Amino acid sequence: NVDERKGRARGLLFVFRLCARPNDAKPFLAQGLLKTLASKVLRQPGHAPAAMSPTTESAAKSSAEPAAPQDAPTSGAYAIVEASGQQFWLQPNRYYDLDRLGIDVDGTLTIDNVLLVNDGKTTTLGQPYVKGASVELKVMAHRRGPKIIIYKMRPKKKTRRKNGHRQELTRVMVESISVGGKALA
Repeated sequence: NVDERKGRARGLLFVFRLCARPNDAKPFLAQGLLKTLASKVLRQPGHAPAAMSPTTESAAKSSAEPAAPQDAPTSGAYAIVEASGQQFWLQPNRYYDLDRLGIDVDGTLTIDNVLLVNDGKTTTLGQPYVKGASVELKVMAHRRGPKIIIYKMRPKKKTRRKNGHRQELTRVMVESISVGGKALA
């Protein structure tokens, strides 16, 4: 009266033995699979439960500290602006690629659609825009983005269409961020 069932949990194979008597119906790990389980847990520590993963002092310290977001810098002045239908996080003395602008190279552009300004200490949030805030940009170059392939196919029909696209971009350098005529950076 022994029924063996196989189940999958987190990509690991477990074997449970169910007996006819309720006292003996304890799920257990098959002895042959114990080494396989341990090797999979050691190879994939991110998917293993915390009790089964190997712990060292350095690993415990690194997991205890919260990870800072990779995208968002933590210090310095920045502004979030609305340009070409998108929102950009701009910092001084950095360059960004915007959709093609009709301004010559080495020309300047002032963006008044500033949604948020941070001077390193305080944050000013606009409703919807910050009054008196502007970002001055200098056009560095006109370029094209990476090629994107568009391939459309209808199955079981002899219809195939392959098309490519490269977005026209303008690379700009952030010269300054100013609020009320006073430059932050």
